[in-house]
Amino acid sequence: MQNSQDWTDRAMEQLAAGETAAAVESFRAAVQADPDNLEAYHGLVRALCDAGRPAEAVTAALALTVLSPGDPLAHTCLSIALQQDGQIPQAEAAAGRARILEWKQQLQAGEQAHANLS
Repeated sequence: MQNSQDWTDRAMEQLAAGETAAAVESFRAAVQADPDNLEAYHGLVRALCDAGRPAEAVTAALALTVLSPGDPLAHTCLSIALQQDGQIPQAEAAAGRARILEWKQQLQAGEQAHANLS
C-alpha cells in the first residue's frame, strides 16, 4: 500500500508527463491517504485545471484554503480555479485575499527582522 507522499510523487510525475487524468486519480489517492497533505491538494487543483475540470478544481481549492487559511498560495490556487470556471468576481476576491495575506507575511517578517536587530 502506498502512502500519501508516494501517491503525490507518482502524481507529480504523471502531471509532468501530461497524463492529467492519471495524475488527478493519484492526487486524490494522496489526499485520501493523508487529508492534511497540502502538496497533494495543490497538485490536485493544478491537475483538475489542466484536465479542463474547473468546477472540481474550485472544490479542491476551497478545501485547500480551509486546511491552510493563512497561505497566500492556497488563495491564489483558488483564484486560478475560479477564473477557469468563469467566476471572475470571485476569482478577483480570492486574488485580493492572497495579496493581503502575502502583505501580512511580509510585515510580520519585517517586524521580526527589526526585533532581531534591537
